[in-house]
Amino acid sequence: MKIDQHNSITKFHKLSIAPMMDCTDKHFRMIMRKISAKALLYTEMIVAQSLIYTDKKEKFLNFNEEEHPISIQFGGDNPQILKEAAQMAEDWGYDEINFNVGCPSPRVCSGNFGASLMKEPEKVAQCIESLKNNCNLPVTIKHRIGVDEVDSFSSLENFVKQIANAGANRFTIHARKAILKGLNPKQNRTIPPLNYEMVRKLKQSNPNLIIEINGGITNIEQCINALNDFDGVMIGRSIYKHPLRWSEIDQKIYGLNTKAKTASKIIFSLIPYIENHLKNGGETWDICKHLINLVEGIPKAKIWRNQISTKSIKKELNIAYLIDLTSKLEKLGY
Repeated sequence: MKIDQHNSITKFHKLSIAPMMDCTDKHFRMIMRKISAKALLYTEMIVAQSLIYTDKKEKFLNFNEEEHPISIQFGGDNPQILKEAAQMAEDWGYDEINFNVGCPSPRVCSGNFGASLMKEPEKVAQCIESLKNNCNLPVTIKHRIGVDEVDSFSSLENFVKQIANAGANRFTIHARKAILKGLNPKQNRTIPPLNYEMVRKLKQSNPNLIIEINGGITNIEQCINALNDFDGVMIGRSIYKHPLRWSEIDQKIYGLNTKAKTASKIIFSLIPYIENHLKNGGETWDICKHLINLVEGIPKAKIWRNQISTKSIKKELNIAYLIDLTSKLEKLGY
């Protein structure tokens, strides 16, 4: 397989961290990169039309060099606009492009993209072709096993085959259907039942396709088991809410002979990054709202999180205070 300039396999990643709105910004991605050097990171979904017509493109596109390998996720349904977005993504230095056909948000679906597009495979194929033909990056797709009444195995396989013919490099499949009427996005992450067997059958029927499983996986052991059937695993809310529980990704998934980091080591390693963010006019809460999830399951964890949260929200948190609190974690072995 092709190795790109950042020494990562462009078509295959054993583990990736899902794009999540209001979660996977560049600060959270930096925290995760401290936990794993290997996992593929994603941006939040970026509406291609918003990117094209804004004067502040860097707000959408900027990321830290340390974040590689990183995929940018686009939402949209206009091939011409996606063509321009693809060119920007390549120019900006992203490692790959992902196309969102899985988001069940009413706001997204009302714009005729996200999960609703699973009902229009021809249009999705046109979008994939536009992305693929206008950059040299791998183009991947994230979608559900079905949407509303379009939920049979044959409809899923037909969808995937059309998109594969359009040039998609990898399929990340959330093993739940999306129910666009009657369920909100949060409910769509839990209420429709998981159907790993349908995705397993798809992979068995199409062994040449690179298929990554997503949905309901909450620990590394489940990832290892899933890799027996699928080419990769994507983790979402579980890794956002409990990042340190995934501290052995590189050791157990990628076989690296490195030591898993403690919460205190991760926070200390981020101090220069936080200082630089503050120098550039940022707020501590921008980073600390993600950082507090690192500390759980230890004595006085709730107190530690409350102190960080309260000080950050009030704009009273300085680096010296953060170092002092983190030193206390370190003394406890955390």
